[in-house]
Amino acid sequence: MTRRFYEEPEGGDGRRSAPAALRNVGPIGDVLADWLPDRGTVLELASGTGEHALAFSRRFPGLRWQPSDASADALRSIVAWQADGPPNLLAPIELDAASEDWGDLQADAIVAINLVHISPWPTSIGLLAGSERLLAPGVPLILYGPWMEEGVDTVPSNLAFDADLRARDPRWGLRRVADFTREAEQRDLFLAEHRPMPANNIMLRFIRR
Repeated sequence: MTRRFYEEPEGGDGRRSAPAALRNVGPIGDVLADWLPDRGTVLELASGTGEHALAFSRRFPGLRWQPSDASADALRSIVAWQADGPPNLLAPIELDAASEDWGDLQADAIVAINLVHISPWPTSIGLLAGSERLLAPGVPLILYGPWMEEGVDTVPSNLAFDADLRARDPRWGLRRVADFTREAEQRDLFLAEHRPMPANNIMLRFIRR
């Protein structure tokens, strides 16, 4: 049986829970505290279960947190978690990062957690193209997840995860930082900071120029 990324707690309201989200929410939040603006709107792409959106809207009360996802099941889960959230946690919107039309959105930062490797490469291109359209100069695009890096041996656990992802969908898999950065630069997004994270993950901060 294929291992899922989430579990469905009892209750029947559609909410899901991802064990990884519960583990990484603290470390990710610590980095976001350094990288996010004090005020404005954060657009979170591929919000998944909605647990990150709930946690970060509580941690950053000065920011409006806009969750989004392309999956109807995910949107139901986000709505369910939103019921426990503060006023700055906005209702989720349906948004596919690969789409050429992101609608009439505004954002003072874009955050994407565990999106790039759990999606086809064209989704990464769409993410970058959408960020180029939406972000003003100086505004960050922040990514979290496992990556492959030139000159750095990929740890066995990440190699196993990469194989697992490709077994689920051959279009998925860990991406190379250099490849993603090259595509970003073609869209006026430049890598400003790279921060290692627990469990062999990385956070990347790109800045729109």
